[in-house]
Amino acid sequence: MRRLSLLIAALAVALPAAAGPLAYVPNEKSASVSVIDTATDRRLRDLPVGERPRGIAAGADRLYLTDGKTGSLLIVDPVGGAVKRVRVGDSPEGVSLSADGKLLAVAVEDDNSVVLLAAPEGRELARIKVHGRNPEHAVFSPDGRWLYVSAEEAEQVDVIDVAARRQVASVAVGKRPRGIAFLPDGSRAYVACELAGKVYAIDVAGRRVVAEIAAGEYPNGVAVHPDGKRVFVSNGRGASVMAIDTASHAVVATIPVGKRPWNMALTPDGARLYVANGRSNSVSVIDTGRLEALGEIEVGELPWGVAVR
Repeated sequence: MRRLSLLIAALAVALPAAAGPLAYVPNEKSASVSVIDTATDRRLRDLPVGERPRGIAAGADRLYLTDGKTGSLLIVDPVGGAVKRVRVGDSPEGVSLSADGKLLAVAVEDDNSVVLLAAPEGRELARIKVHGRNPEHAVFSPDGRWLYVSAEEAEQVDVIDVAARRQVASVAVGKRPRGIAFLPDGSRAYVACELAGKVYAIDVAGRRVVAEIAAGEYPNGVAVHPDGKRVFVSNGRGASVMAIDTASHAVVATIPVGKRPWNMALTPDGARLYVANGRSNSVSVIDTGRLEALGEIEVGELPWGVAVR
């Protein structure tokens, strides 16, 4: 393990410094994280990580990934290659980092729970049961007050009060809610429901759905532009990404991408969207101004999502 860490560190030193933020892509089947320079869209390297990396969140100097095979949260130094494992339970999937970088939330499918941990060390603070079965995503609101939780066997989004460490509400949506993202001001959340073929806009204060937006086939990943004016939704079976205007809730563009687009992430300036294509083993790059795909970057096998930092 020490030799592997030294090798990764040596490779990092040998490669030229990235010109822009980095996109990190966990590859489930190849047990790696592909690293992409968003300024050049060049794949810099692959980091060997875990046995089945899935969910990912990026902190200031750490990557946080779930390992579906070992039931662990992986805390990774992306430069030196050191990996710390924290047991969270069987089949963990999505992981979210609070905006202040102090808390982590991991959705654990087999336990029907969300594990709350302190960042960066990964110390468990609470294990919170939710109503939905097989929870997939647990996403912090921008102010860190709420966690919105989606589950494969559910028709609602479960709401956790972070301070109280318990579920306090549910908001009815369509079948099989997947990806969740909040507007920057936290006033609204958008949830893609795969089997319903819709995106649901939720008023956070009122805990009610204010819009149902028809999507493509099997919508799943969701990302909100930093200016709050557009929401992007991937359609897994439709091989496309939709752009939705948040003022009118109208679909303003449908952009072809690779096979089984899944989770995705925007650059900090919102100029580009990186989409993990699970069955193309690639990441599509979308220009969010022109609303068109710029190309695809080859990554590892079965990419699950993207984090940009």
